[in-house]
Amino acid sequence: MFPIVVYDTNILLSSIGWGGTPVHCLDLARHGKVDGLTCMEILRELEDKLTTKLNFSSTEMADTFEDLRGFLRIIKINNTLKVVDADPDDDKIIECAVVGSATHIVTGDHHLLSIGIYQEIQIVTAADFYTQFSR
Repeated sequence: MFPIVVYDTNILLSSIGWGGTPVHCLDLARHGKVDGLTCMEILRELEDKLTTKLNFSSTEMADTFEDLRGFLRIIKINNTLKVVDADPDDDKIIECAVVGSATHIVTGDHHLLSIGIYQEIQIVTAADFYTQFSR
């Protein structure tokens, strides 16, 4: 089975700002070893985080999003799925995965990780995902 993955905003931000295992996870999609998915809602949240946490300029933002669009497939969600009562902002991550028929969500968010599996979608840490698919 070819993995289809949604990267949570925290994984995208970490990969851009600090590297480490999150960037290795994104590199799996960049090099075609997994199919990476995202949606406009995740990208908007990322834009906000890049601006507030990393002080990205408009040029840096444009370059970053051009890069991401080169290897992440953007799908449309309706924002109707309600799963994460403790943090409804995380619902977009799960809905993106459901609509895109993902096999995995990669995240560092404890609200999502505590779910474990949702409709056969495995919710895992960057380290677990990279260990499983880097071979």
